[in-house]
Amino acid sequence: MPDLKGKTLFITGASRGIGKAIGLRAARDGANVVIAAKTTEPHPKLPGTIYTAAEEIEAAGGKALPIAVDIREESAVRAAVEQAVAKFGGIDILVNNASAISLTGTLETPMKRYDLMHHINTRGTFLCSQACLPFLLKASNPHILNLSPPLSMKPEWFGPHVAYTMAKYGMSMCVLGMAAEFKGRVGVNALWPRTMIATAAVINLLGGEESAKHSRKPEIMGDAAYAILTKDKAACTGNFFIDEAVLLAEGVTDLSGYACEPGGALTTDLFVDG
Repeated sequence: MPDLKGKTLFITGASRGIGKAIGLRAARDGANVVIAAKTTEPHPKLPGTIYTAAEEIEAAGGKALPIAVDIREESAVRAAVEQAVAKFGGIDILVNNASAISLTGTLETPMKRYDLMHHINTRGTFLCSQACLPFLLKASNPHILNLSPPLSMKPEWFGPHVAYTMAKYGMSMCVLGMAAEFKGRVGVNALWPRTMIATAAVINLLGGEESAKHSRKPEIMGDAAYAILTKDKAACTGNFFIDEAVLLAEGVTDLSGYACEPGGALTTDLFVDG
C-alpha cells in the first residue's frame, strides 16, 4: 500500500485543528511536515503554536519544520516555500487549510473582515498553490488538497453569509480550475466534513463547548486526507470529497470513534446538501 514516508507536506494553518491532524497522520508514516502558520506565542483562546505542533509531529514519527508565515504576504509565503525546499529537498503535497470565518450578513460584515476572509481563503490558497507548484511539478506523486466545500449555487448557502461563502467557494474554484490545468501532473482535490469538527472555530465562534459535543474530532479529516493523498495523482483529481464518504469507500464502516460525545447527535456542517 502506498504511504507518505519521506514525503514533504506544506500545510497552512497547521498549528492546531484539522491542519495539525493531517500533519500528525502523515507523520505516522515518517513524513516531513512544514507547519506554515501565524501562531508563535500561546493564545488564551486558541491552543497550540507552530512549535508545539512541531513537537507533536516529531513525537508521532515525522520530521517538522515550523515556519511563522502570514499567507496574506506574498514574500513571506515564497520565503517559507524556499525554506521548506532547502530543508527537505522539495515539496510533494500542499494542504491549503488556513481559513478565516465570519457567518455574518451583508450589513453586518465590516469590510476589514471581508478582506481578511478573501485574502486568507481565496487569495491565500491561490498564492500558496502558485508558490508550491514549481516544486510539486517535480515530485513523483504531487497533490494539492484544499479544505473547502463542494460547489453549490443553492441560495441557502449564500443568503445568511454571502461574504464567507464567496471566500470559501473561491478555494473550491481553485480546485476546479487547477485540476483541469494540471490534469495528469498534479492531483488537486477538495475535502470537507459532513459534520461539524471540534476545532477552535467551533468552540469560539459557533456555539462553544455545547457545539463541540455534537461534532467529530479533527482526526476524521486527518484520516480522510491521508486516503486522498496516497492515491495516484492522475486517477484522483478534481474531486470535492466529503470526509465520511472517503472513509466509507476505504472500508471504514464504524465512525463512532470520531465522535466527541459517543452516541450523541451530530450537527451537519455548512455547505453539505442532504
